[in-house]
Amino acid sequence: MNNENKTNINWYPGHMAKAKREIKEKINLIDIVFEVIDARIPYSSKNKDIDNISMNKPKVIIMTKCDLCDLSITNKWKKYYEDKGYIVVMMDLINNPNPKIIFEKIEPIINNINEERKKKGLLPRKIRVLVLGVPNVGKSTLINRLVGKKAVNVGNKPGITKNLEWIRINDKIELLDTPGILWPKLDEEEVAYNLASMTAIKDEVLIHEDIAIYIIKKMMTEYRDNITNRYNITENDILLILEQIGKKIGAVKNGETDYDKVYQKVINDLQNGYLGKVTFDKLK
Repeated sequence: MNNENKTNINWYPGHMAKAKREIKEKINLIDIVFEVIDARIPYSSKNKDIDNISMNKPKVIIMTKCDLCDLSITNKWKKYYEDKGYIVVMMDLINNPNPKIIFEKIEPIINNINEERKKKGLLPRKIRVLVLGVPNVGKSTLINRLVGKKAVNVGNKPGITKNLEWIRINDKIELLDTPGILWPKLDEEEVAYNLASMTAIKDEVLIHEDIAIYIIKKMMTEYRDNITNRYNITENDILLILEQIGKKIGAVKNGETDYDKVYQKVINDLQNGYLGKVTFDKLK
């Protein structure tokens, strides 16, 4: 990824800093770490801090929203992370949730931990799993699927979970849920905009205009047919494109384009999959 573009976006709400401290305090209790990432931004949504926080624990990357991603690219990221030693599971938590896949992947780890306990004359115990991820990647939805009922609140805004919380899954596993955690300074501009495009950063941190224009430029470069077909775009100039989108969605009144409506529409359409299956992170 390009590390040259720097941005000075700082966003680290108090509950995130508190959660990070508490995770460090509890990490010795943890057996396995689940990191939940967005399949559309497999690099941008992977928290740089998590490997340091979780030390040498077995790590499972769960790629959510795979129904909305460009599989030809995201599969390359899957192999990239597997080659680094992660267990990687791809999931569509809304249309085809199948938590059995995750349980199957971690069963050898569970068996190994309890075999080691048996050698020491100890009884088997529940395996403790830490669940981490940046905001709004589907962490709460995943936990509810694993539990089989609503265990945590779910929302389409980052910052729903505020505290660490233990949740019993079954006789073998319990989870430690955490708030969505971002790194203190988003120093790569592309990463910051990718996160904002997929709602991992709260609206007030980046301007809607900037996010929407970033999305349009990205789509015009990498998924041109998707966006031109959606909005009947025939132009290349960004201002003319915004005006064409305004006409398409009925955001023009007395010859004036309501740009705020255009920005919001573009952002919503991307997040809801109306701009097609996309993956914004490219494996260089």
